[in-house]
Amino acid sequence: MPGAKAQVVNLSDAEKQGLEKLIKRHQTGQQIAKRARIVLAAARGQKNKEIAQEYKVTLDTVSLWRNRWVKLQDISLEDLSIEDRLQDAPRPGAPAKITADQRCRIEALACEKPEGSDRPITHWTAREIADEVKKRKIVDTISPRHAARLLKRCHNQATFESLLADTCL
Repeated sequence: MPGAKAQVVNLSDAEKQGLEKLIKRHQTGQQIAKRARIVLAAARGQKNKEIAQEYKVTLDTVSLWRNRWVKLQDISLEDLSIEDRLQDAPRPGAPAKITADQRCRIEALACEKPEGSDRPITHWTAREIADEVKKRKIVDTISPRHAARLLKRCHNQATFESLLADTCL
């Protein structure tokens, strides 16, 4: 049994040129480029199944970007750029409990020498960082694991290991 009829994508010259330019640009992320190709294929009249096979994505992905593009076409390109139209939608979930300022302060703390905080250690551990963050009232509560995750996410592994001692030793 056939599904719902796919939305027809009609592109203006400016939209078509913008999508093609986006695909050719070296700084464009692969996900954005793939979405642009999906929209262009839809505008050429290709069926969702053909597009999904060609770009190795699911039918749901093709349908999503075809429908999202059509829905956003009423907004002018000056108000919403082509690249912005191809960005992920905001995801649901609880807002972050640690602000960007607090995160920066935690990172700055991790760059300090522990001796300067009157700690009898030479390297920060996750527990020591968490304790010092609470002592300085950067945040009210934070687990050692969460403190370590915040630092790990912001630094490459080599830097992270120099910030926190290996707690497995």
